Amino acid sequence: MCVTQDDHKHTKGRRSVNGVVSLRVPKDVVQAKCQPYLKAGQPAHRPELTNHDVFDIVAQNQSVYRGVVNFYEKAHNLRDLNRLKWAMEGSLTKTLAAKLRISVPQVYERFRAKLETDQGPRKVLEVRIERGEKPPLIARWGGISLAWKLDTELFDRLAVPMINTTELVERLLADECELCGSRENIQVHHIRALKDLTKPGRKEKPRWAQVMAARRRKTLVVCQRCHVGIHAGRPSKPREGTR
Repeated sequence: MCVTQDDHKHTKGRRSVNGVVSLRVPKDVVQAKCQPYLKAGQPAHRPELTNHDVFDIVAQNQSVYRGVVNFYEKAHNLRDLNRLKWAMEGSLTKTLAAKLRISVPQVYERFRAKLETDQGPRKVLEVRIERGEKPPLIARWGGISLAWKLDTELFDRLAVPMINTTELVERLLADECELCGSRENIQVHHIRALKDLTKPGRKEKPRWAQVMAARRRKTLVVCQRCHVGIHAGRPSKPREGTR
């Protein structure tokens, strides 16, 4: 944390950063975040991920990177996270290349896409799973701005845990709520760990928690209505033929 001073930075004709208390991304934090993706100082593939689906590998890397950027979004040296982006992207492309048995340039060629953002078009890596007439399932890497934002609201988004996406994609493609059977506005509810389903003082688990505990799954495919009900603590209505 520091107090900024820059007489050349103006917004609407006025000095906009002088005397502003700002956050910093510590250098040791950047180094520590980069470490799992480097070997001898260079990005390296992660063999422990090659058994996962391509969709999951891309989505997980984006989730981790987005979580770090969101946490330090008010840091005036946010662009220092370019180092983390370089390490993670290099590791990601090498991991995908090892999994698919192709070269890194072929990974870029296969998954290259352009994403329209508020800051203009950005090059990203994109994995799509088509679903006929329904919108496709999409996992992307990139497209996250590192611009310093003074007026943003801080929040910490937890990274989605690595899961068996092949199974999850099949459940999403079924396009059916696993609580009520609805086929409208299908979403995924995540928890960090199965132990989070047990809260002290709760006599009986809600039905959604019972379903997740019985299946030993940290994800639950639900409709929007049931998803809102989970967060609001309302009971869900079982689909016909279930208890």
